[in-house]
Amino acid sequence: MRSDQRPYWLKKWMDRVNDNYCRRVLHPQFDALGERPVFRNPRKIEVLGRHITAGDHFHAMATNESPISLVVWMETEGKIEFGDYVALSPGVRIKSACSIEIGNGALIAERVFITDCDWHDFYDRIFPPGPTAPVRLEENVWIADGATICKGVTIGKNSVVGAGAIVTSDVPPNTVVAGNPARPIRELDPDGTFVTRMQMFESEKPYDQFEDEMERRYLTSNTLRGWLRSMFAPTRDM
Repeated sequence: MRSDQRPYWLKKWMDRVNDNYCRRVLHPQFDALGERPVFRNPRKIEVLGRHITAGDHFHAMATNESPISLVVWMETEGKIEFGDYVALSPGVRIKSACSIEIGNGALIAERVFITDCDWHDFYDRIFPPGPTAPVRLEENVWIADGATICKGVTIGKNSVVGAGAIVTSDVPPNTVVAGNPARPIRELDPDGTFVTRMQMFESEKPYDQFEDEMERRYLTSNTLRGWLRSMFAPTRDM
């Protein structure tokens, strides 16, 4: 499908169905959840274990092919804490047996894996979780597609982890790293003008209104007949 063929009213009805599912099934899986969370394709979002919390405007967007998994291992003191304005893309996996803290405005791209333990020991390969060490992502961190953040790592404010990088040691603030193992490739100006996710929610126009206006603009001309056709007999102009 080349574009969303759903009529605007149908999209809103589906959103209400999903919102109802989230309130009844998904929200209670968090120990704490801030204001106005957004979950896309919530039936493909796994929240398993205790001590998982998220701040305001937490966004998690899964797809059928790339579900999201947030897991705290049983019988451990593990925890996963998201700050405000954090966004998770499809395929993100975050698994804790110790402590994972993700700061305000963090952007986690597709297929990222974050873990605070090895899950097995070199010698004991039966019982998890193996060696553990806390992980911390500070404010406005961006983790690009397919990166892995290993146990004991702190990633400093504004830093960027390149696609496919394997991060095994701390990343200073305002630093871009890439590679396996990840190494610094660029420094960012700490006084530069950073446009952050936080600003999306601090403008005069509320984010919900911005999103609704965009959906109206792109979906209002769609019809139910056109949507059904796109599902069962699509053409190249759909």
